[in-house]
Amino acid sequence: MNKYLTGARHRFRPSFILWLTIMWCLLMGEFTWANVFGGMLVGLGIVFFLPLPAMPISELNVSWGRLIRYMFIWTGELLWASVKVGWIAIRPGEKPKNAILRGPMRVENELVLSFAVVLYNLQPGGTVAEIDIANRMLTVHVLDATTQADIDREVANLVSLERRMISIFEGKHK
Repeated sequence: MNKYLTGARHRFRPSFILWLTIMWCLLMGEFTWANVFGGMLVGLGIVFFLPLPAMPISELNVSWGRLIRYMFIWTGELLWASVKVGWIAIRPGEKPKNAILRGPMRVENELVLSFAVVLYNLQPGGTVAEIDIANRMLTVHVLDATTQADIDREVANLVSLERRMISIFEGKHK
């Protein structure tokens, strides 16, 4: 099988057109025959005139157990980061010091790199400012970097995210 899905045969997937049709109807606010027909036309137009780029998806070797376990861990970290940023916003005293840090993200697949960036950006308190694809480095902005321990913790979080992405998507699984 070709590792890049190209051509009209792979472009017109009924499930994708159905999903676009449903999204169109939700945007319009009601399911009528006109909205369904219009959504199908919009969906067909999108997949025909705006095709997605080919992605090497056959290289991914997803460990579903590790992925599900990480989603629970990530949700807990999301809740903790939300509480932490909320406390920073309402606490009395000085504003916290910010920092720009660089950390490795040595994943092989660019799709996995984009997953890692999205997961980091969705957590409150930090955001990816730059992606150096050639050297596989992320430059991140950190909200609370008052002490060296805070900086070390954020670098450790980046390294942990890197290890987990490799373990989930690029590791050799049984």
